[in-house]
Amino acid sequence: MQHAETWVTPDKPRHGRTAGAILAIALLGGGVYAFSIFHNGGGSPQAPPQPPPVPVSVASVTRQDVPFWLSGIGTVQALNTVTVHSRVDGELQKVFFTEGQEVKAGDPLAQIDPRPFQAALDQATAKKAQDEATLANAQLDLTRFEALALRDFASRQQADTQRALVAQLQAQIKGDQATIDNAQVQLGYTLIRSPVDGRIGFRDVDAGNIVHATDSTGIAVVTQTRPIDVIFTLPEGHLQAVQTAMSKGTLTVAASSKENRTHLADGVLKLINNQVDQTTGTIQLKAEFPNAENALWPGEFVAAQLLLRTDKGALTVPSDAVQRGPNNALYVYVVKPDDTVEMRSITAGRLGTQSAVVTGGVTEGERVIVSGQLKVEPGVRVAVQAAPSSPQASVPDSPPAAGQMAANADGTQEASAP
Repeated sequence: MQHAETWVTPDKPRHGRTAGAILAIALLGGGVYAFSIFHNGGGSPQAPPQPPPVPVSVASVTRQDVPFWLSGIGTVQALNTVTVHSRVDGELQKVFFTEGQEVKAGDPLAQIDPRPFQAALDQATAKKAQDEATLANAQLDLTRFEALALRDFASRQQADTQRALVAQLQAQIKGDQATIDNAQVQLGYTLIRSPVDGRIGFRDVDAGNIVHATDSTGIAVVTQTRPIDVIFTLPEGHLQAVQTAMSKGTLTVAASSKENRTHLADGVLKLINNQVDQTTGTIQLKAEFPNAENALWPGEFVAAQLLLRTDKGALTVPSDAVQRGPNNALYVYVVKPDDTVEMRSITAGRLGTQSAVVTGGVTEGERVIVSGQLKVEPGVRVAVQAAPSSPQASVPDSPPAAGQMAANADGTQEASAP
């Protein structure tokens, strides 16, 4: 019996089929890439797309007059404050003023009962008249004694005695006149008048009360508010600069409200106090303001700005353009004519709240970035947008808002408002 033989063909390796599949996919991808190249009309691959320009706001480096303000906190002080007292004792009969009223020097304010003082004046006047009559009789007697003494009908002693009596009566009449003058003064004190121009405060005594010259409480207080003073302080490091500026002319002082930072009034610097406060290291200064509108009130706290000088034609950039690097180095981003960015180190004379005075690093007319600096770096292209105008660019000599300070290059503080 014959058996049939079965032949088994061995399996081919699987990795051969995998390699063939990869080769086919590669050929297919290459064909697609080549088709896309020739379909776009180019014979070589395109360069990667450039990033879009970074939007920034710029401002020009300009020259302008920049005022140099020194800022301090001060207190408004009345030019004169007078407590109105009675200078005589008596009943307060009348009060002529209204609380809060404006008065002029010499205006009547109150009336003390004048009758006792009028009686004293009349009595002194009568006494003088009596003594004058006695003196006239004594002078007649003296004339008779002197005539008799020449004829030896009377002794010289009698004439001398009569002469002494006449001199005594003459002195007594002078005393009577002094008594009359004093009585007139006391009577004049019964009508109380305002010693200065000013504003009346609260009334402390009502009509009908008995007042005395020794009373500790007055009838009212008159405060002179036009003109008015502001006492303010500055660091002692500014003493020499202020003295030098005062020697060249009158210095302007602006007062602003400490609370809402609004400008109140303008005045002039009158004096520097004669010593430095060693406790605080400050100097005290006094400025006088016309205060025609009563914008300043005695006892009010204000911010005082002293215009020390004005730098003419200073090179300036907006303060928002100035950046700080390591070790407090200052720099700005300058936009070149091709709209690419260059980082530029600068030297600043002083940094204000609106502008910085630059002494080196940029030139007039160059453009600096004032917003968008965080998104740029040297060499990138930017899309320039207009920068918002500075709120004080049109009024460079106006004082800064209260509390806004600037740093000088030497580390001292000032307020700057270009």
